[in-house]
Amino acid sequence: MKKQNKEEAAEQEKQTVEENQSSQEQTEEVKENETEKEVQPELSKEEELEQKVADLNDKYLRLYSDFENFRKRTIKEKGDLISNASQGVLKDMLAVLDDFERAIDNNQTSEDAESIKQGFQLIYNKFNNILTAKGLKPMDSKGEVFDIDHHEAITNIPAEDDMKGKVVDVVEKGYFLNDKVLRYAKVVVGQ
Repeated sequence: MKKQNKEEAAEQEKQTVEENQSSQEQTEEVKENETEKEVQPELSKEEELEQKVADLNDKYLRLYSDFENFRKRTIKEKGDLISNASQGVLKDMLAVLDDFERAIDNNQTSEDAESIKQGFQLIYNKFNNILTAKGLKPMDSKGEVFDIDHHEAITNIPAEDDMKGKVVDVVEKGYFLNDKVLRYAKVVVGQ
C-alpha cells in the first residue's frame, strides 16, 4: 500500500509539474503578445487621417479609371452601331445587285441595242458606287484558300493538286460591310 501511495504521489507530482510548465508557457506567450503590441506604436491622429486620405484617393482613382473604361467602351459601341446601322438594308439590296450582274452578263451575248446594254451598265455602276460609299466591299474568293470565316461550301469537287482546299468556283458572291462579313460567299471547294 505504501508503494502504491508513493507511486500515486509521484504521478500527481509529475502532473503538477507538467501543469506548471504549461501555465508558464502560456504566461510567456501572453507576455510576448503584449510586448509585440507595445512594440507597434499607435498611429497618431495625423497619420490615421493621412492613411484615410490615401485609401480614399486610391478608391477615387479606381472608380475614375472604371468610369473612363466604361465611357470609352460605350463610345466604341455607339460607333459600331452607327457604322453598321444600314446593314439590314444593304443586305437586302445585295439581291438587286446580283440581279444587275446577271442581267449584264446575259446582255453581253444578246443582240439587243447597244444603248440598252449601256443603260444597264450605267445603272449598275451608280448603284454599286452608292453601296461602296456605304462601306460595302465584294469578296474575292476564286482561287483563294477555303476559309470558314468568309466562305460557305456548297459542294466539293475533285480537283488538281494545286487547287485542293481552294475555292474552285463562286456560286454567290460574298460581301464585307466595314470589314465585317455581311454575306458569306457560297463556293465550290476542290478536293
